[in-house]
Amino acid sequence: MSNGKGANAAQNSSQMTLKESLDECMEALDLFLNNHFSESLERLRPRVNESMYHALIYATVLEMQAMMTFQPDDISNAGNTMKSAQEVCQRFRRKSPGLTNKSVGESLTEVQLHAEVCYAECQLQRAALTFLQDENMVSFIKGGIKVRNSYLIYKELHSLIKSPNCLKGPSHVHLEGGISFGIGAFNLTLSLFPPRILKVLEFAGFSGDKEYGLSLLNDGATGMNLRSMLCALLLLCYYTFLTFILGTGEAEVAEAEKLLKPFRLRYPRGAIFLFFAGRTEEIKGNIDEAVALFEDGCKAQQAWKQFHHMCYWELMWCFTYKRAWKMAYFYADLLSQESRWSKAMYVYMKAAYLSMLPKDEARPFGEDEVELFRKVPTFKQKIAGKSPPTEKFAIRKARRYKAPRPIKLPVPVLEMMYMWNGFSMISKRPELTEGMMQTLAEAERTLLESPENEYSVDDRCLIHLLKGLCLKNQGQLQAAEECFNKVFSSDKKIRFDHYLVPNCLVELSLLYIDQGRRDEAIKLLHKAKHNYKEYSMESRTQFRIHAALAKLKADPGEEDDTHL
Repeated sequence: MSNGKGANAAQNSSQMTLKESLDECMEALDLFLNNHFSESLERLRPRVNESMYHALIYATVLEMQAMMTFQPDDISNAGNTMKSAQEVCQRFRRKSPGLTNKSVGESLTEVQLHAEVCYAECQLQRAALTFLQDENMVSFIKGGIKVRNSYLIYKELHSLIKSPNCLKGPSHVHLEGGISFGIGAFNLTLSLFPPRILKVLEFAGFSGDKEYGLSLLNDGATGMNLRSMLCALLLLCYYTFLTFILGTGEAEVAEAEKLLKPFRLRYPRGAIFLFFAGRTEEIKGNIDEAVALFEDGCKAQQAWKQFHHMCYWELMWCFTYKRAWKMAYFYADLLSQESRWSKAMYVYMKAAYLSMLPKDEARPFGEDEVELFRKVPTFKQKIAGKSPPTEKFAIRKARRYKAPRPIKLPVPVLEMMYMWNGFSMISKRPELTEGMMQTLAEAERTLLESPENEYSVDDRCLIHLLKGLCLKNQGQLQAAEECFNKVFSSDKKIRFDHYLVPNCLVELSLLYIDQGRRDEAIKLLHKAKHNYKEYSMESRTQFRIHAALAKLKADPGEEDDTHL
């Protein structure tokens, strides 16, 4: 009898400890979202060696910081802290066979269940840092194993909490939030991959169902639990970035605004939410409102300069849409000095903006675009063992300036703007599209007046592609189609920019989708998918093809949705 009472007392004690630690971590997150970053870490630090939630949230904040600073020391420190957090979680886990054993799963205490979900989250975050930190194959394999182990724990927990015999303790809402985040994140992320990659992942036991992932993340984001912020941030990234850059350029702004609303009310000066509010305005074409919100995001806090860099990047594009080249250059220059994320890209953009200015106009700081273009390759870096595709693209384009008398890139800013799907951004603002058309007309006139050279065909095709996008924005669909067809008909003549034809096929297919020409769109998407390989930014184009086919619900054999 006394043994039973003792066990109950121990269980009650652990439940209190769990509740207290969750309450304190919620307070720490509240501080974090109100821009009190140091105070948030100070609130967590004293208990990182005894509480799995303090250890996990403390390490998560350090990892967010490391991913933004991109400093090797910060990444290493975050990795070590996350490893220590995983060890703390391990102490609370059941020392027995896995959760697949039904009787074991159903006999777990509340603390042990929470230990499982925290352990899975630590593994997932450690894997992300491994991919950032190391470049050798052994590290990739180790990272991959961590991801799979994490996924299997989430999957088993998800099945377990659906069981009628699963223990639902006082802190069950936080457990459900953690599982919703894990399963939702896996399903949503994997659903973005093209079928050939997804098939390999499914063979390894993964699955990706977009709608299911979105539903779970939405449940997690709207509940009052510790993972609400993580679920909301992942959804906001999806709605305002991934659907744009890797999709068909149709962000779900209404969903993003609905998600943002309660966070904006609770954290009116929260830098993270000001940033996403700016991004939603930018997508809607409200560029001046977006600029004001990004500037507010910079003013809201000074402790983490890395938040400023996110805003600088968006401000650079906002001024690009307005063709305020010097203002855009100013933000590219700030990024090149302060951010480590992609110095090659920032220097390329600086050179690109200067090249858009008239020849006789004074350059800021006396800089010369030709010299800047020549420096771009010297800033090449590797992330997860590879150079980022946008960096590789910038370096390849900058090669033209190696020549003693280089042939100028016609519209490098507009070309890179296309790579980030910027023409969709200005589609709701006729005057911005008209401005881009003027820039393209001037570039086309310059090309016609220049002697023929080895880049002439490529440069003309680039201008046709971008003009086609502007004409589509203006509702001149027949003229847009003609521009895209001009690029396609030059397929065999293009010498360097082989990415132009598959991308022009994607754009033409999206035009056909808008016109209800479904079968023609599918045919073009298949042509773009299968007939072109090893061109610049190929992965991005393949992601966009996958998104367009999924939108059309085409290729049922390849596009099957499967969820856990």
